[in-house]
Amino acid sequence: MFSLEGITTSVQDWLFMKFNPTMALAMECVIVILLAISLFAILGLVLVLMERKVAAHIQIRLGPNRVGPGGMFQTVADTLKLIMKEGLVPDMADKFLFNLAPFVVMMVGMLLLAPIAFAKNFQIWDINIGVLYISSVSSLSVIGILMAGWASNNKYSLLGAMRSGAQIVSYELSAGFAVLTIVVLTGSLQISEIVKAQENGWWIFKGHIPAIIAFVLYIIAVTAETNRAPFDLAEAESELTAGFHTEYSGMRFALFFLAEYINIFIVCAIGATLFFGGWMPLHIGNWAAFNHIMDYIPSSVWFMGKTFFLIFLIMWFRWTFPRLRVDQLLNLEWKYLLPISLFNLLLVAIIAILGWHF
Repeated sequence: MFSLEGITTSVQDWLFMKFNPTMALAMECVIVILLAISLFAILGLVLVLMERKVAAHIQIRLGPNRVGPGGMFQTVADTLKLIMKEGLVPDMADKFLFNLAPFVVMMVGMLLLAPIAFAKNFQIWDINIGVLYISSVSSLSVIGILMAGWASNNKYSLLGAMRSGAQIVSYELSAGFAVLTIVVLTGSLQISEIVKAQENGWWIFKGHIPAIIAFVLYIIAVTAETNRAPFDLAEAESELTAGFHTEYSGMRFALFFLAEYINIFIVCAIGATLFFGGWMPLHIGNWAAFNHIMDYIPSSVWFMGKTFFLIFLIMWFRWTFPRLRVDQLLNLEWKYLLPISLFNLLLVAIIAILGWHF
């Protein structure tokens, strides 16, 4: 059966057989970096095409259908256009910070890939504080956005960046409390332990109502954190042109555009890991025959299927709900989501202490 674990083991054994341990480790790091960059490039092409097709389906139209079979090479054509387009820098901009900002946003996405378990025993870094690492590193993306808005020397960019900062800092609280719900149920911050704890059922099912509430809160919060509609106040076209990346063009703009979709993939991968078992197949209690059949599906297929389901959910939000006003956006977080999150965390703590979950 196809197994990513088997491939990684074979590559590692070959490297340590042919080279000394230091060189083998260095080559492993290079391979991981190249794979991460390749994954980013492929995800960018696939998710942009998926976004367009989902939007077209919801709006009862065709979407891209000219470049390649069914329009599947449209995003490749768009990428070539952005590569050939001149990257302009405003005269009065802070050139160093202006050029640095897109790379900061992309680097945060790359760092977040480390603890994610893409398949069974297929993980860059199984750190014992994986959830804390993800929460901490994801907070750094707002620095790149604020950097881009301020360095552009443009009032629309600055307003967009300040909106984004307020939005991300606010909704991080609800997202953090939703994640803590699963940490309390599992009793561990380690990603592999959280996945292992769902061997006899995913937390969305065996965590009772608090797990379902936490999932709803998480999806709403991460949609806002990634600046996706209906929470895209940071780049509201009708008010701020393009928000914090108004002055960006060419590959610098492409990096911001790519980072948005990479962040969507990462938050959905984390959501799939915490609530839907990550790479773990669907197991139901003591149903040995059913569980055995589910084990035949490769773990990487389970992980990607769950992740892309959540991505579709976030895209569905974008093409269904109208954009909120700034006051509505902040009221939703501070008056509704945050109190519900706190109460839900208290409730799940009681359930975990009394052992009422399955």
